[in-house]
Amino acid sequence: MTRLIISLLVIFFTILKSNAQNFQGKAIYSSKTQMGDLDIKSDGMSPEMLDQIKEKMAKAFEKTYVLNFNRFESVYQEEEKLNAPSGSSSVNFVTVFSGSNRSKTYKNLKEKKYVSEEDIFGKEFLVMDSLPKMNWIMEGEQKKIGNYTCYKAKIIIPVTDEDRKDREELLKKQKSNKTAFIVSGDLKEQVIEAWYTLDIPVSNGPSKYWGLPGLILELHENETTYLCSKIVLNIEEDLKIKAPKSGKKVTQKEFDEIKEERLKKMMNDDGVIEISIDH
Repeated sequence: MTRLIISLLVIFFTILKSNAQNFQGKAIYSSKTQMGDLDIKSDGMSPEMLDQIKEKMAKAFEKTYVLNFNRFESVYQEEEKLNAPSGSSSVNFVTVFSGSNRSKTYKNLKEKKYVSEEDIFGKEFLVMDSLPKMNWIMEGEQKKIGNYTCYKAKIIIPVTDEDRKDREELLKKQKSNKTAFIVSGDLKEQVIEAWYTLDIPVSNGPSKYWGLPGLILELHENETTYLCSKIVLNIEEDLKIKAPKSGKKVTQKEFDEIKEERLKKMMNDDGVIEISIDH
């Protein structure tokens, strides 16, 4: 009898282990960015033209992302889509932010590391670093997102002295400028808000976010909102959850410094990136 019980336990845990290894899924996120806190200034533009710029910029930041995941690994990247027709009226501007439409981020939750394939003006980089520590504050609020019960958590990032110093220097450079430029709103602490579900016990989410006891279905990061619109679990197809390999290997700090240098090269003598408008 004892031998039979031991055999049954071995079979039971083998099945559990197999299910854990085979568990995988796909989550689709859409992102939208509000431009309300951006102060766009120009001597030669009407308020209506400035509102149109904000609207076009907001449209440019509407994206769709796919998160392929299993228990401990994931790959997150923007969904490919057709380019807008040429010849249409548009606002041409350059945005420098984390990642591009070719960005691909691999996370390994067991090893607490990530590998991100990034592109800056045609040059590829492979950012390899430890996953950032997420100091989540659990809150009691809950709501439904689709059929899933979700719980609220947040991260509070205070304003640093370095942030204040950088902003003061930027404003001094821009004070005498006569061209159109963008100034961010007043400095304030950042509050990252997430809604996660225990129904999908995967400590993962959009971008580099992780560390909660369930999959993040909604995330508010500054002026950008990520909302999960579709989830497919236990997919039979191979989702190819593997780390990218293309690009020059750098740490996150090194990559941030490279982006900053590229940004400086795009600025004029007043420290401003000019915006050209096609009619």
